[in-house]
Amino acid sequence: MNTGFLRLSTILTVFTDIKKQNMKKILVTGGAGFIGSNLLKCLLQKKYFVINVDKISYSSNPYNLKNLNKNKNYIFFKVDLNNKKKITQILNKYNPDAIFNLAAETHVDRSIDDPKSFILSNILGTYNLLESIREYEKKIKLIHISTDEVYGDLIKGRSDEKFPYNPSSPYSSSKASADHLVRAYVRTYKIQAIISNCCNNYGPFQFPEKLIPKIIFNIINKKPIPIYGKGKNSREWMHVKDHCEALIKIYLKGKVGESYNVGSGINIKNIDIAKKLIKIAKKKYLKIDKKVKIKFVKDRPGHDIRYALDNRKILKELGWKSKISLNAGLSKTFDWYLKNQIFFDSVSKKLYINRLGLKI
Repeated sequence: MNTGFLRLSTILTVFTDIKKQNMKKILVTGGAGFIGSNLLKCLLQKKYFVINVDKISYSSNPYNLKNLNKNKNYIFFKVDLNNKKKITQILNKYNPDAIFNLAAETHVDRSIDDPKSFILSNILGTYNLLESIREYEKKIKLIHISTDEVYGDLIKGRSDEKFPYNPSSPYSSSKASADHLVRAYVRTYKIQAIISNCCNNYGPFQFPEKLIPKIIFNIINKKPIPIYGKGKNSREWMHVKDHCEALIKIYLKGKVGESYNVGSGINIKNIDIAKKLIKIAKKKYLKIDKKVKIKFVKDRPGHDIRYALDNRKILKELGWKSKISLNAGLSKTFDWYLKNQIFFDSVSKKLYINRLGLKI
């Protein structure tokens, strides 16, 4: 059987369908990760044709992409952003209308252990993507997804889009560098790019080294809940589905060259997140083992106390605001992990059981 011919026939059929439906094509980098995989599903539900480009690193999980290959409006390429030649070929072949750039190393602790991988992925990866776009013959809109951590520690008040960057960790510094590169390419090369800076996300498919899924995993598996320092560090939280809706709104209505803070306005201390999840577990009639208790552990180096975004710009200019309340979102997230405990087994436990970021 000529599988090459079948593959070509499938691609031709897909593109015939796209042409008939006048379907918009979206390229998502980092689509096998937490936010990326949720964005893929959101875009497919809204009838976009989606091209997923991911190098499949430790936090990229095939479980996140389960059943997507059955969708005729989806295609996947295992490619590193630093492979500029391949990225350029994909652009020229599929002619996407927009790119959502979510490809990044994200965990602050890991950036403390290994800053080099963050430089390679977050800075050089963004640079090579920008160069591929610059070589691409057609206009294409880039939505570059960043973080609230670029603004640094904020003891009081909220950071708006004009707030100076003051990153603290190798992770946030690499994201800040990427943001500056994007802005430089907008001004110098007229790249059509928009930057979004989002608060902490939670929801289904989040890698279990992160705070909320780690707490849920430990509750389910009767383990102590490790909390840095005294648990007073405050973060702004938003459900990943709200974030995905914001990103699509930015793509459709956002102004090229602008930045938009994507925040919920909901700040809560880490210790209170842990207490909320224990309370939620009890409401679900889970038996809370006596080992499940908050355990304060040595703080990470350079740990920022508080992040908080001023989201008035995206509300006023694009009409977006978060809809999912923290209590409802956490409860639904807990339900998802309870129903998908195999998700934890799909990841090597050595990648998330042990603590990170304390080797210096």
